[in-house]
Amino acid sequence: MNMEQPSSYLQQLNDVQRAAVTTVDGPVMVIAGPGSGKTRVLTFRIAHLLEKEVYPEQILALTFTNKAAREMKERISMVAGDQTRRLWAGTFHSIFARILRIEAEKIGFPSNFSIYDTDDSKSLLTRIIKEMHLDKNQYNVQAIRARISSAKSNLITPKLYAKDEELMRMDRFHRRPMVYAIYQRYVNECHKAGAMDFDDLLYKTYELFQKNPDGVLDKYRQRFAYVLVDEFQDTNYLQYSIIKKLVKYEGSPRNICIVGDDAQSIYAFRGATIDNILNFKVDFPELQTFKLEQNYRSTHYIVQAANRVIENNKRQIQKKIWTDKRDGQKIKLFQAVSDNEEGRRVADLIVEYKNRHHIASSEIAILYRTNAQSRVFEEYLRRYNIEYRIFGGLSFYQRKEVRDLIAYLRLSVNQRDEEALRRIINYPKRGIGNSSIDKYSQFAAEQDISLWESLEQFPASSRVKKLVASFRTMIDSFSQKAETLGAYEVASHIAQASGILDTLKRDNSLEGLGRLENLTALLDGIKEFADYDEVDGVLLTEDKSLASYLQSISLLTDMDEDSGQQDYVTLMSVHAAKGLEFDAIFVVGLEENIFPSFQSLESQDAIDEERRLFYVAITRARKLLCLSFANSRYRFGKIVYNPASRFVGELGDELVDSSIKKKPRGSILESRGTATVKGNFKPREKATPRKIPVPADFVPAAPYEIQNGMRVRHLKFGEGKVISLDGSNDSRVATIFFPDISNPRRRIMLKFAKLEIL
Repeated sequence: MNMEQPSSYLQQLNDVQRAAVTTVDGPVMVIAGPGSGKTRVLTFRIAHLLEKEVYPEQILALTFTNKAAREMKERISMVAGDQTRRLWAGTFHSIFARILRIEAEKIGFPSNFSIYDTDDSKSLLTRIIKEMHLDKNQYNVQAIRARISSAKSNLITPKLYAKDEELMRMDRFHRRPMVYAIYQRYVNECHKAGAMDFDDLLYKTYELFQKNPDGVLDKYRQRFAYVLVDEFQDTNYLQYSIIKKLVKYEGSPRNICIVGDDAQSIYAFRGATIDNILNFKVDFPELQTFKLEQNYRSTHYIVQAANRVIENNKRQIQKKIWTDKRDGQKIKLFQAVSDNEEGRRVADLIVEYKNRHHIASSEIAILYRTNAQSRVFEEYLRRYNIEYRIFGGLSFYQRKEVRDLIAYLRLSVNQRDEEALRRIINYPKRGIGNSSIDKYSQFAAEQDISLWESLEQFPASSRVKKLVASFRTMIDSFSQKAETLGAYEVASHIAQASGILDTLKRDNSLEGLGRLENLTALLDGIKEFADYDEVDGVLLTEDKSLASYLQSISLLTDMDEDSGQQDYVTLMSVHAAKGLEFDAIFVVGLEENIFPSFQSLESQDAIDEERRLFYVAITRARKLLCLSFANSRYRFGKIVYNPASRFVGELGDELVDSSIKKKPRGSILESRGTATVKGNFKPREKATPRKIPVPADFVPAAPYEIQNGMRVRHLKFGEGKVISLDGSNDSRVATIFFPDISNPRRRIMLKFAKLEIL
């Protein structure tokens, strides 16, 4: 066995970590505080199992992101060698998709079923709502999709949904009484298309185990002698139900190890329930618990602040994180007059941190409660010529040209994939219009066949029939190649033969060149997948088929994409920052109604989750932590005034370096009222907005009429001069200099502006 001596890796652990690694029999819960070496414990535990001569195939390790799975495998391989290849280690979705590929036919699905992503699901639901003649505004696709996802995550079938009085009452209240019928149609259409959405990868796995207890379920119970679950606090009801199927049964050795932190449970909006970790001992009363309380990441001030905040939550597993890092600076806290000033002061501090503390931009992050808060920080970072990147934007795999080619690839593997078929049957344009597609679709519904089958059977006009036959012949040829050739050979052939490449090459605009580069990058990625057994130390599958490639990319998460090595400041929501760490963290917008969110104020459980979210935010920092809030900010086009967040008031005075004078009563930190300020920071007097009279003859110009150099009048900012224009059509933006206001340089989207040409 290619393995280091046992003492070699066990000696790298502290006493509690070592006990958690070597206690391998029976149920074990590892409560891992932030920066406490959770990943090390998880990976060394697996290495220890391998050392005890447990076969790799008997170990099931479940994570929430591909990034976490890769990191775990890489670390295990350093200790246990090439046995890592045979582990069942990956995300819930990837592992269950793997099981379903093997067993899907037992629940009526093909082994090469398609995986519908969010856009596929929304497209299908849009079509169903239209075909049912329902009001698309009342039956909002995103809301319906969330409702169906929630039902699946709670093991509620369409039939059970229709019988659930509470669900039906809520739907009637929201004037959407037909949700249950849409849900049923959606399930039927997915089955007919041989497709599963992301929720189905879990839901259908549970169904598979439920319907096949003696065959399939017993098979995997015997195979997985040891089950490990990372980030257990983020599991939902369905995920835990599947786990219990595998380990909680009569005669089971109950060898399950969960690793997580209830104080970092922040995904209730996705269906995660903190009850799974809080009540784990109820299901496994013989549970052994290990608490990893030493923080190796952050300074003493940051760790103590985290403890001060989280102790205000009543429902929690008690622990006290600590660190031996006694150096470091107090937490910086400042109050700004406006969100605009908050943006400027954060940018000033970033410059200071880079120059005085020599912190690279890549080690600095600005965290906010909602993505909409990023705008003002972007503006000031641009003004200061500081490179930055926003996480949570459009994913590479969501770009149109990328999705178009992937739809061709999917259809070549599975002709029943209706969403892929609808996307590309007339792209590039080949004369098959929407009306023709609707007729084929209606025929498919009447005959209870797939849309692909209807393309051959429906008695269309000779012209349309000829065009459709040509399309079918092309896809059939792609399908044949997919069965015999590798992923790259097939994909490059499809990109050329489908006409996509030629279409993009004909567009010589800057946007067109960008789209062509994206498509080329996709093909480069497929080439890399085909040519290498591993990339950057990450083991790839031995199956180099197109079907294998499609499964690998369909299970990507936003944060799994390579971010490169550029030196830029990171901007992201606190949710997106989970699992990351930086030398310097700015947590901004700390006001009531923002953080905590106004949506959480009526529920104590929701407030507790917001507090856990704040706990996650501040524990991302290694060395420097800065918190900020503003007296006023623009929201929904109006100036709003919010008091400081209650979480700011929960910090201890001795931990904070603040120019804000705290009083026993009446201060912004004690009662969330008005703040008193001392020191160098002096609030500007509240400016009285200048009244701009509206001339009787004021006539706003059309966006296309505005040109560079023009003098214009704005009803709020007064007279100004257009100094530059960028963008096109609806995205056209003017930069205008208004001499009579503070911050005179303003960027205004012309689509929404009211400007009069002078």
